[in-house]
Amino acid sequence: MTIKVLLADDHKIFRDGLRTLIEQEEGMEVMGEAENGRITLKMAQKMMPSIIIMDVTMPDMNGLEATRKITAELPGVKVIALSMHSDRWFVLGMLEAGASGYVLKDCAFGELTRAIRQSPPGMLT
Repeated sequence: MTIKVLLADDHKIFRDGLRTLIEQEEGMEVMGEAENGRITLKMAQKMMPSIIIMDVTMPDMNGLEATRKITAELPGVKVIALSMHSDRWFVLGMLEAGASGYVLKDCAFGELTRAIRQSPPGMLT
């Protein structure tokens, strides 16, 4: 089964790098990219990805609000927060909004892939 990933981050160069790394992983496919929470929500509703890698701080609609809406409307879509913020407020906020996990941007790529693989569709509620 292929894990279909949607990338949500306001920095294009970061999305490009993440796309390149994820697409080298067996069983993973990046199906789209969004630069803010509003676009992420629209793309998730249309594409129904397995997992969204969600930045917390983005313009237009932040990752916290987007996660809250996505997990409420699309319970089969999992969200993993990927953020530079290690502050407890951000972590708890994203988890309370429905994120399945929270990974820091300064982690090794293997940590992110483990988080993705541990959150396959239908496995977490």
